[in-house]
Amino acid sequence: MKTLIWIAGSVIILGGVISFFSFRFKGIETPNYKVIKTLGDVEIREYPQMILAQTKLGGKRYDTNGNNGFGVVANYIFGGNQQKQKIAMTAPVIMNMSDTEASMSFVMPSQYQLSELPSPNSTAVSLVSQDSMKLAVLRFGGFSSDEKIAKHAQILTEVLQKNNIRTKGSLLFMGYNAPWDVINRRNEVAFQID
Repeated sequence: MKTLIWIAGSVIILGGVISFFSFRFKGIETPNYKVIKTLGDVEIREYPQMILAQTKLGGKRYDTNGNNGFGVVANYIFGGNQQKQKIAMTAPVIMNMSDTEASMSFVMPSQYQLSELPSPNSTAVSLVSQDSMKLAVLRFGGFSSDEKIAKHAQILTEVLQKNNIRTKGSLLFMGYNAPWDVINRRNEVAFQID
C-alpha cells in the first residue's frame, strides 16, 4: 500500500513540475521573421540579423549529438558565463546539420547587442552575429529523430527543386519545444536560399 501511495504521489509531483515548466516556456521569444512566399506547406521566410550562442558538435546526427549540444549552450544561458547572468530562453534551438561544421545554436533575445552579452565560461560556446537571411522552411510535428528530419528535408528539397529555388549551406533543424512537451510540438527543417 505504501508503494502505491509513493508512486501516486510521485506521478502527481512529476505532473506538477512538467505543467509548471510547460507553462513557463509558453510565449517565449521567437525571431521576428516575415513570410515572403508560400509554396504549399513550404514557407520562404526573411529573418532579421540575430545573435547566436553556438557550440560545435561532433557530428550531424540529431539523435546522438542534439542533447549534448543543447546542454552546452543551455549552461551558458542558465548562468555559465562570466557575470553568472541568466539569459531568457528563446525558440527555436537551431542545429546546423553540416557534414563538417555541425553546430547547435540558441538565438539570443532581441534586446541584446553582441557587446552586451556576457562572455561564456566555456570555450566550447561562442557568440556570433548571424546576418539577415532567407530560409525555405517546412514545419512538422511530433518528436524528432534523424529519420523524421531526413524525410521532411527530402520533401522540402523536392518542393524547392520543382520551383527552381537554389539553396546554399547545410540543412538546418529548428526545434521549438521543451523536451517534456508532449503535444503541439513544432519542428522545422530549413535551407538558406540564394
